[in-house]
Amino acid sequence: MPKEKVDIALQDAKAHGCRNILALRGDPPMGQDNWEAVEGGFIHGIDLVRHIRKNYGDYFDIAVAGFPQHMTLPEAERDQEIQWLKEKVDEGVNFIFTQMFYDVDMFISWVRAIRAAGITVPIVPGINPIQTWNGFQKATRLSQTTIPRSYLDILEPVKNDDEKVRELGVKLVADMCRKILDSDLGVKGLHFYTMNLERGTKMLLEELNLVPRIETIKPLPWRQCLTPTRRQETIRPIFWANRTKSYISRTENWDEYPNGRFGDSRSPAYGELDGYGVSIHQTRDSALKLWGHPTTLSDITTLFANFCSGTLAALPWSDQVPSNETGIIANQLARMNKLGFLTINSQPAVNGARSDDKMFGWGPANGYVYQKAYLEFFVSPDLLKLLLKHIERDNNITYYVINKRGDLQTNTHSEGPNAVTWGVFPGKEIIQPTIVEALSFMAWKDEAFELGSQWAKLYDHDSPSQKLIEGIMDSYSLVNVVHNDFHSSDRIFEPFWKAGAEWEASQTSVNGNGHAHVNGHTLVNGA
Repeated sequence: MPKEKVDIALQDAKAHGCRNILALRGDPPMGQDNWEAVEGGFIHGIDLVRHIRKNYGDYFDIAVAGFPQHMTLPEAERDQEIQWLKEKVDEGVNFIFTQMFYDVDMFISWVRAIRAAGITVPIVPGINPIQTWNGFQKATRLSQTTIPRSYLDILEPVKNDDEKVRELGVKLVADMCRKILDSDLGVKGLHFYTMNLERGTKMLLEELNLVPRIETIKPLPWRQCLTPTRRQETIRPIFWANRTKSYISRTENWDEYPNGRFGDSRSPAYGELDGYGVSIHQTRDSALKLWGHPTTLSDITTLFANFCSGTLAALPWSDQVPSNETGIIANQLARMNKLGFLTINSQPAVNGARSDDKMFGWGPANGYVYQKAYLEFFVSPDLLKLLLKHIERDNNITYYVINKRGDLQTNTHSEGPNAVTWGVFPGKEIIQPTIVEALSFMAWKDEAFELGSQWAKLYDHDSPSQKLIEGIMDSYSLVNVVHNDFHSSDRIFEPFWKAGAEWEASQTSVNGNGHAHVNGHTLVNGA
């Protein structure tokens, strides 16, 4: 920047009462590897410091950048960098902001080194909260920041879980901050790089007890995107509740996102699976450790039941343990799976929970939230036939059934979406953030069956486990069921208990020992 533009900026700053200036040389323009001074501009940061002091006296407090990473340089280069920093400080710098770092020992060594060189001005460490794994990797790579091995050991195993990365990252960075503040370095403050993402910084400040902990209310039941084009999005289908990233990827090319209403159910176009790399997030070794080598349908139903009970960490359709609200119906879900209904998504009925309720709450204060009971599962054709017979007797239940080929069956007579979560808040229209509707379910079907196929491919070709899982994906249907009377929390399960009892009775009568055979696989106790 030419001196003339610098002076205009400084004059504007002074005219508006700004008293602090961070004096930086700056980075090369995008696409340019090397920094070059413009004609009539400054060559080094020290030139800018001298210019400000010469023309504005002591009006401004001036800060410059410090780089703890310089401690990794060869000794001669490190000492030269420290000497250049001292020369800048001697020209009238009031304090130093550091580049971000995660190696606290490196920072402490750097502070002691520059103090030994005669630099006495205050030092403010630059703290960058860890928001996501990809963001953490990108920021440290661009700034060539050293990442301690201890950070990688803790964060890498959960790198696909942004919430967990943020939770653990907060504790790691908070420990680093405590060590700095408790040291004998004389550091009195911290500078946080928020990157326009306030949540990580807020969590970090709370962890350090620098601000009071405040229970925050979620704006919506699901976490909104920070992408500018999606900030107004207020409605999503429930099917991707456990695979949010996939939903975001498959809808990233939409021109606009549902706000207030989902609109014509025929309008959204979901991206093809091939373009988004649908896959199980576990490695083969970790998946086999989790799920073993099932050889009977009873083995499969036990895995699903264990997941619902919280004793299994993940399934191919969900990378995380069930949510707290799912725990309300955990026993019913485990029982369903034992009967042969392989559940992959659910929510309990909620009748007017306060918006600040710790389990179900979301939205503005002093509101009330509601949910219809929802179940989604894979089921065999024979068991499905028994189930639908009982479902049809309850006028409050609507369902969609679809197989791998895409044949769709439903008892709903509406083409529009069915809101399964909504909230009522003072001074606002009713908000309906989660829905069930046909087109989205058909798009989700491809992904749901593909995840099952990916599971099968983890096993050796033509092995019993692979054949079993492939047989389920080829012959079972994917079903979603909504009980539209949100006053009743258990009514949705009644058709399943009745169908399950009939199924067990029919299988016991097959050969008198409770075993039947379907597609060459043994069914045990109706599973």
